[in-house]
Amino acid sequence: MAKKITDNISWVGKVDWELKMFHGNELSTRRGSSYNSYLLRGAAKTVLIDTVWGPYDKEFVSRLKQEIDLSRIDAVVMQHNECDHSGALTELLREIPGTPVYCTAKGEAILRGHYHQDWNFVNVKTGDRLDLGGGESLTFIEAPMLHWPDTMFSYYDGCGGILFSNDGFGQHYASESLFNDEVPQAEMMREAEKYFANILGPFCPMVTRKVKEIVAMNLPLALICPSHGVIWRRDPSSIVDKYLEWADAYAENQVTIVYDTMWNSTRLMAEAIARGIRSAAPDITVKLFNAAKFDKNNILTEVFHSRALLLGSPTINNGYSYAIAGLLEMVRGLKLKKKTAGAFGSYGWSGEGVKLLCAHLAEAGFALADEGIRIQWVPDEAALAQCEDYGRTFAGKLQ
Repeated sequence: MAKKITDNISWVGKVDWELKMFHGNELSTRRGSSYNSYLLRGAAKTVLIDTVWGPYDKEFVSRLKQEIDLSRIDAVVMQHNECDHSGALTELLREIPGTPVYCTAKGEAILRGHYHQDWNFVNVKTGDRLDLGGGESLTFIEAPMLHWPDTMFSYYDGCGGILFSNDGFGQHYASESLFNDEVPQAEMMREAEKYFANILGPFCPMVTRKVKEIVAMNLPLALICPSHGVIWRRDPSSIVDKYLEWADAYAENQVTIVYDTMWNSTRLMAEAIARGIRSAAPDITVKLFNAAKFDKNNILTEVFHSRALLLGSPTINNGYSYAIAGLLEMVRGLKLKKKTAGAFGSYGWSGEGVKLLCAHLAEAGFALADEGIRIQWVPDEAALAQCEDYGRTFAGKLQ
């Protein structure tokens, strides 16, 4: 059912409690998500902002009919046209054919590519306005690569100012509560950071530029309404400030150690290195993750959160493990800045894994602390002491 946001704006989206993976199997969404669609009733025009994911298209249209006579919708604003936003558009426009669809030029190209329909497209760019009557309007703000080329935000100048921010400022977070002040704060912010790190992190320069542009507009801002998760009602500017912080080579005083292991030799090395770091620098938070067993997106969030990454793998077939290889490819895609890295691993006879890890970490943009450490076969007490020394030396390079 619809939920009232203001006297003339309703949430008409879908909360998906069952969603566990997103973007195929690329992104974990262990706390579910929502597909936020907004119905804005102006004095003269009624506008629907975004739709929902395709599996819920009929449900969406059916519930929307309970909220409004569909023929009274004067325009559909599609801020971003990935399937989780545009999935119900075909079903909706069967009911109200010819309704103008406002989107960027790239948005039109994507909609045509997805649905192969010749809808009534109206292309908009930054500064274009949709007059809603009564002296109020919706102003469009292009936001390319936040996180697709077609993305735009929409600013409503009524109700104290509302920014419909699409994927910006969102979280994959299912909640029956509508607003940020109605949910557990730590839980919500954890999901907001994970969302930023995994989805918007690769585009930090664009995020910084666009957010600063919006801040410079000095717009009144009572609410920020994203496409996923809760609406920012209490102190909405706080998430804007957080985005600027996250986009600026973000790092806390943490070292994340990620490893894979066959017969526990590399695990023993990881634990010894962690002890060494902690003994040399007790103020540093150290976290360990087995890449083959832990959620990869949660690991990526920890790497984003950290000032340094240590990556470990046994040498396998003259390389390193597929779990580490997959994670390293995802790390590379995040385009992280100003982070230090090192590598470690066990081996039996050839031992190329550590050297390859170092090379690929450097290619991913990390500053290498050293050439890494490798131990043959199962580490004994002397080898573990060597690993602890390595951890202490690594910590010293972070001071």
